[in-house]
Amino acid sequence: MRLSLLTIILLGLGGCAWLPAHDPGQAWIDLETQAPSELLAIEVDDKPLDDTRFFQVAPGTRELQAHLRFNVDASNIGATSQPLPRDCQVLLTYDEFNAGQRYRLEAGNIGFRTWSKLYDAQNRLLVRGREGRCGAI
Repeated sequence: MRLSLLTIILLGLGGCAWLPAHDPGQAWIDLETQAPSELLAIEVDDKPLDDTRFFQVAPGTRELQAHLRFNVDASNIGATSQPLPRDCQVLLTYDEFNAGQRYRLEAGNIGFRTWSKLYDAQNRLLVRGREGRCGAI
């Protein structure tokens, strides 16, 4: 009985994607958006990332690039239109990333336009991002 319970638990955990340990010498930036949108970490200072689930950056000034994938609702296009899938760059520069600190990058869209904001661990708004290139998925 115990063996089968343990097996079920381990099989259930096998599908989870674990995040790596946070390096205390770097800043950690979590990504947040509303489903069904998807926010992906792409580059730091023009260097591609291996893992799109988060940013982990050295202290100081950094430029982050993420991609926000979302659907533009038919109500923003035309009554008989289908939702339009979009992929937009989200660009954000912040001058004061601190080692060991956690941050949160939130992004979303209003119609065809994206917005993004960086918050610290105390939920204070630090900087607003800007929209880069956009296109269909």
